[in-house]
Amino acid sequence: MSEPSSSPPKPSGLIGIGLDNSDGHKRLTTGEKFVVVGGSDETHGRMTETVIKTLEQLKQRGKDISEVGRKELAEIIHKSTPQ
Repeated sequence: MSEPSSSPPKPSGLIGIGLDNSDGHKRLTTGEKFVVVGGSDETHGRMTETVIKTLEQLKQRGKDISEVGRKELAEIIHKSTPQ
């Protein structure tokens, strides 16, 4: 038997959850390796743009989301977030 791995599992996708919705609309956007749920129209749009740009950056680097560490992923997400 093999020993359980002590390193945390690598992410295989991104999930965005918006909590600022007050207009009653149910927003859900899915794509390969991501899901964005909820939020106001503005928040949902920003989250969707962020995850799409993040995944594009990973693709440009020739990496899958499961191949990057948390720090590198956080840096890419930060750079991909619309201002």
